[in-house]
Amino acid sequence: MRAIGIILAGGNSSRMKELTRNRAAAALPIAGAYRSIDFALSSMSNSHINKVAVITQYNSKSLTEHLNSSKWWDFGRKQGGLFVFTPTQTQGNNYWYRGTADAIAQNVDFLKTSHEPYVIIANGDCVYKMNMNKLLEYHIEKNADITIVTKDLGEVDDPSRFGVVSVDPSGMITEFEEKPLVTSKTLVSTGIYVVRRRQLIEMIERAGAEDGFDLVKDIFIRYKGLKKIYSYPMDSYWSNITTVDSYYKTNMDFLDKDIRRYFFNEYPAVMSKIDDLPPAKFNAGSNVKNSLIASGCIINGEVSNSLLFKEVYVGNNSVIRNSIILNDVYIGDNAYIENCIVESHDTISANANYTGTPDNINIILEKNDRYVL
Repeated sequence: MRAIGIILAGGNSSRMKELTRNRAAAALPIAGAYRSIDFALSSMSNSHINKVAVITQYNSKSLTEHLNSSKWWDFGRKQGGLFVFTPTQTQGNNYWYRGTADAIAQNVDFLKTSHEPYVIIANGDCVYKMNMNKLLEYHIEKNADITIVTKDLGEVDDPSRFGVVSVDPSGMITEFEEKPLVTSKTLVSTGIYVVRRRQLIEMIERAGAEDGFDLVKDIFIRYKGLKKIYSYPMDSYWSNITTVDSYYKTNMDFLDKDIRRYFFNEYPAVMSKIDDLPPAKFNAGSNVKNSLIASGCIINGEVSNSLLFKEVYVGNNSVIRNSIILNDVYIGDNAYIENCIVESHDTISANANYTGTPDNINIILEKNDRYVL
């Protein structure tokens, strides 16, 4: 293969509030049966990038458990494979990762001992499918130093979530501003990059010598006038999960049959770790409309316009509307939940009432009485 992969999965997003209290953003559950990192891993595997490093740091326990076997993404092979790197104290370094560039710098031996000429870097908290071979071909055709995958959002979103760019008619990036407070631009960086391996090593080491620790601010933006940096437009679904609202909206997008078909039925597949669970069970008296129900669920009440992840129990006469119920949640009888996200392993007592609004999604965290000793 002509490229190796690096997935940056160590960041913490304070905008995710309680959802990242006990997990990394890359480990957030998506669409009933996936984690957000599955989409980057699957895109690389399906593109025959056979050697991939995942760099973790913040709250990495659930993420490393999810990645404990590489076979799910077809990385269990003699040549290449899946590598998980965590911060390590050495004689010459006792720092945690101080930024995305520093995270790569502390694992630069992975680059130096590889032989592939190119590196594809991706964030672990985005939902998409992508043929990275076409991206690499574009990069080579343009004779680019750096290629950044971009997405036109069509409208001005919260610009402080993204890097925003401008391009000339040839596709070369002329302006690049990371997470501005105000902008009228709608073309954003998706956090997917292609760089020649030897050039990346050189830029990483130079930035580190000058205390530059951020891949975008201290390398890509700094070299904008010196290197040929091109934009590769993405025209398919892409979503970045950096806020509670974006997480809620991304999951709710999977209630759209066209988006479900794109991710679940169209080639190539999105792969994930498989749990051996029975199919969902809908008991007499249950009523489910326009919802995504994962394996292991038992439904006795009403569920509409909602996503229920694995092993959720819904009690008699309970009502769930416009909500996301994460893994292993027990909901007692006669409960009412609307416009909410219920955290994993929660126990919702009988007759409970939790209501948010479309503009203010309520995150529910309850004491888990099922496991009290």
